[in-house]
Amino acid sequence: MTHSGKKRSKPQSLEIVLPATSANLGPAFDAAALAFSMFLKVEARPANEFSVKARGRDHEICSRIENHLILATYREVLQAEKKLVQPLALRIENQIPIGKGCGSSAAARLAGIVLAVHFGRLPWTDCRIVDEAARREHHPDNAAACWMGGLAIARFSTEGETEAVNVIPKGKWPLLLAVPNESLPTEDARRVLPGQYSRADAVANIQNSMLLLAAFVQGRKDLLASALEDHIHQPYRASLCPLLPALQKLTGTGGILGSALSGAGPSVLVFLDPQAGANQARTRVRDCLRAHGLNPELIHTEITARGTSRRMR
Repeated sequence: MTHSGKKRSKPQSLEIVLPATSANLGPAFDAAALAFSMFLKVEARPANEFSVKARGRDHEICSRIENHLILATYREVLQAEKKLVQPLALRIENQIPIGKGCGSSAAARLAGIVLAVHFGRLPWTDCRIVDEAARREHHPDNAAACWMGGLAIARFSTEGETEAVNVIPKGKWPLLLAVPNESLPTEDARRVLPGQYSRADAVANIQNSMLLLAAFVQGRKDLLASALEDHIHQPYRASLCPLLPALQKLTGTGGILGSALSGAGPSVLVFLDPQAGANQARTRVRDCLRAHGLNPELIHTEITARGTSRRMR
């Protein structure tokens, strides 16, 4: 009840659109991610019981009520805030590969949090929303990039809060995403990493990360080949992600500027020269992978400045 004695109206239906993201970007392990033009669209309205209708990529997973990451996050946030859990009817249109290093879990968790904020009337700021998603993801890079778009540089502060800034890369940045049929749980990809690194490897990654940031800020695509070199995670994950070593051999040829694991893999993000023919690069990539007995899906996309958007319907 409001102070005037009138009943508060139910929150309106909400539409959320969230981009796919790619974290790590070679040397920027757990520190940076970029958003690219593949999206998760969620429409939600109040209902008498929970339901989900989904179409697009991995629609079978998206339409399962059980263990649904969006709905689980929605419920958990409302319960933690001691708010009534309003059942929702969801309509989902998904373009993001699930479980393949393209930020699907960050997008789903952010969607669930935004739904909880909206239907629970929570007075949360954007920073609080991103911080909640980053805490649930256990690292802030994907959540920050999904929320803000472009290139996000993020970290947890000593107090455990998310500190993030975003940069809109200069110029056009066409990408080719190579997506294998098999998924790779992040836990498995983390398990192969060593517990310690040499000073030389740590210094090399710091240097390359700074060079990579400069490449995006100044539109210096000529720097990518060296800036994407990594000593921290990719060498150890190559055995789990066979697309990567095959594609790295193409760097500097046929309009291919460089390649990096997308997140923890197994997908690989290939950076293309906008001055070269995209179809020519795609053919070169396809032929190279087939020669290695690999036949992933190849998707043309690009870095997007568009972060998460919300619209009441």
